Amino acid sequence: MISALILTYNEENILEKNLKNLDFVDHILIFDSYSTDQTIEISKAFNATVIQRKFDNYASQRNAALDSIPKEYEWILMIDADEIVTPELRDEIIAKTSIPNSNTMYRVRRKDMFRDKWIKQSSGYPTWFPRLFKNGCVKVEREINEEYVTTGKEALLDNHLIHYPFNKGMHWWFAKHNKYSQMEAIKMLEEMKEPFDYKLLFSKDPIKKRKAQKRLSYKIPFRPQFVFFAFFILKRGFLNGSAGYEFCKLRKTYEYMIQVKVDELKYENQNFLI
Repeated sequence: MISALILTYNEENILEKNLKNLDFVDHILIFDSYSTDQTIEISKAFNATVIQRKFDNYASQRNAALDSIPKEYEWILMIDADEIVTPELRDEIIAKTSIPNSNTMYRVRRKDMFRDKWIKQSSGYPTWFPRLFKNGCVKVEREINEEYVTTGKEALLDNHLIHYPFNKGMHWWFAKHNKYSQMEAIKMLEEMKEPFDYKLLFSKDPIKKRKAQKRLSYKIPFRPQFVFFAFFILKRGFLNGSAGYEFCKLRKTYEYMIQVKVDELKYENQNFLI
């Protein structure tokens, strides 16, 4: 049996669309951070179980949510409220979970939507996100841009989630990334004190390789400008037209927000070593 797990905070804009595409699961748990809109009412209309917990960071929130799934459900499909399961992905999930399976974690790609368009190149596609787990076999680490550790083997699913990161509008996006950038700046300074294994840049594991590339990018001068160049030119984000250009500028802005907060933290605390 499958339980769907969704972390929420004021998701009334898209939650109904999300839940309508989960009619194939046996149980839905909404793990809410005390929403003030219609999130709870929408959830209950779909017979979802609702648990509320004050948000502290993403890793502990997700771990608390995973621990709340009853053991009778062998599989957990953990998706964000702004991610929609396609019919093709639904069928693949049913197939994978209906047979004896030694894998304990599956990763899924997303199609990021902006201005009603899939911004394939400018979003850095493909990026693989852990979304389907065997109950009790996965823990989440890192407070922001989380990392997942499983007790068994992992594999990849062929089909996609559809991701709507701008469903709450640009004001919300900037507010969210203002918070994210502060958390990321703190984490960046912590990680840069750790030894760096350059061999991981050539790893066959795409997750380890991407993590190593991110660590290396911390050292790049003019990092925000480099990120824009990398996604708009090298990854051909220009093929996505004006939506791709705007999105690449937003990525540049986010990296700039991180950088100025790193500089501020370094100024305030001379004990950080770079």
